[in-house]
Amino acid sequence: MTQASRTTYAGLPINHSEEPIRLFKSDFLEFFTHIHPIVVLLLFVPVVVFFLARALSAGTAQAPVSAVLMAYAAGILVWSLSEYLLHRFVFHYEPTQPWLQRVWYLIHGVHHEQPQCKTRLVMPPILSIPLAFFFYGLFRVVVGSLLGMPRMSGPAFAGFLTGYLCYDMVHYAEHHLSMRWGFLKYLKLYHLRHHYKNPNHGFGVSSPVWDVVFRTKPKEP
Repeated sequence: MTQASRTTYAGLPINHSEEPIRLFKSDFLEFFTHIHPIVVLLLFVPVVVFFLARALSAGTAQAPVSAVLMAYAAGILVWSLSEYLLHRFVFHYEPTQPWLQRVWYLIHGVHHEQPQCKTRLVMPPILSIPLAFFFYGLFRVVVGSLLGMPRMSGPAFAGFLTGYLCYDMVHYAEHHLSMRWGFLKYLKLYHLRHHYKNPNHGFGVSSPVWDVVFRTKPKEP
């Protein structure tokens, strides 16, 4: 890891350079820190379709369409809350140990230092794929075993992934698309305010709802 990445959160400047900040001396490792947003869609849209199709093809007696859709919607809601909690308490955790500072910088710090870097707005597959397996297992345990609805764990996970994909696409758009009208314009300004004015508020990226619930919504409109 290069010296540029050893920076505490409070001391991060805004880097407006079009040249991405280098994170590793190794070209091989550096390659995995960049990703085009379309890759995320190519990876996970088929997964969403698979789990929904499998649940719906099971037959209405075993998995009513209404139940599948409710599980799918619940998964989206779970992602929405997870997005807020992860951003606020994990991405904005301020570690004191040097090694944790380096890890934190790789996960989120570099994005705050160089928020307009197009290839560092979504999670690289080297992290997102293992995390997807982890969350799928979590849905199997919670929905399938603890709640006793094994046929609903798939569509619930599909909803969770859908929420994640929407988050990634909205996040990219907030940084690189015009979003000039209505609620889309509001979302863009809301997120950019988090970057350039008040990083301790406005943790919702795809929605401000949880900022309202937990009173972390910026005072400015």
